[in-house]
Amino acid sequence: MRALFVGLGSIGSRHLRNLTALCREKQIPLECWAWRSGNRPLQPDVAELLAGEFCELPEEEKWDVAFITNPTHLHAQALGWLKGKVGSFFIEKPIFDSTEYSLSQLVLEEGQKAYVAAPMRWCGTFLALKKKIEQLHPYSVRVICSSYLPDWRPGVDYRQVYSAHKDMGGGVTIDLIHEWDYLVDLFGEPLECYNFKGTYSHLEIDSDDLSVYIARYPNLLAEVHLDYFGRSYRRSIELFCKDGTVVADFGEGTLTLEDGTVEHYPEPVNRRYEREMEYFIEYSLHGAGESVNPPAQALAVLKLTLGEN
Repeated sequence: MRALFVGLGSIGSRHLRNLTALCREKQIPLECWAWRSGNRPLQPDVAELLAGEFCELPEEEKWDVAFITNPTHLHAQALGWLKGKVGSFFIEKPIFDSTEYSLSQLVLEEGQKAYVAAPMRWCGTFLALKKKIEQLHPYSVRVICSSYLPDWRPGVDYRQVYSAHKDMGGGVTIDLIHEWDYLVDLFGEPLECYNFKGTYSHLEIDSDDLSVYIARYPNLLAEVHLDYFGRSYRRSIELFCKDGTVVADFGEGTLTLEDGTVEHYPEPVNRRYEREMEYFIEYSLHGAGESVNPPAQALAVLKLTLGEN
């Protein structure tokens, strides 16, 4: 398998490590290359996993899989350059930074495949919740993802990363698109949705650090709170049901049921990315039809988060 990584920041490096480990386990021959615009030295353990890297895309090269893991505002350009040269695309979320792009930016030829990253769907706690969702009939749901942006990348100045800059695709509204992705996976798209967002905290950023939604479904209302300034990490969904409240706490790895029973699903954060990689490689090698998160669905969720649905 020949794999191309377009960008090797923190998330690209994570995917490269996981892909390498999986292919070793499955005894899949693997050759990885990196297409990078900068000359920042890679971590030694990442660099040794590469067959090589280049700053200009070779015209005649073909790739079995390509990981689009560069900054969000460069996704459309990279996809355009790689049309017809890749068997399966793994596109980091969100698919684009703006809905000014369309799926014409990603015209898949016959036989080509594409999956847009949705790691929260592969979290053990979420998988447990999803198995029970058909038996639950919530009146309302409340979602929160609150964390402190300067703590996201230890040793890195938060003001220099894409999250801090609106023109690079940063801001909680689309940076934390995971929450809307898993809500749509659970309940589909809402009938209507209202969003208020802006920059309210002391953080030295020009992207939005707070985004709050209220959405209406046929049989329930949903609230979503996203922020960059919460000092205590919180990531959960509460489902208010007839016989009690079901709480999936993704940070703690627990699922509290209506009767108060607490189920535990402890695991390293990387486990969800490993499951995602396992799915993607299986889909790339043997899957048929669309992936579980095809570009059309990812673009629809992006429009929803931006209030353009």
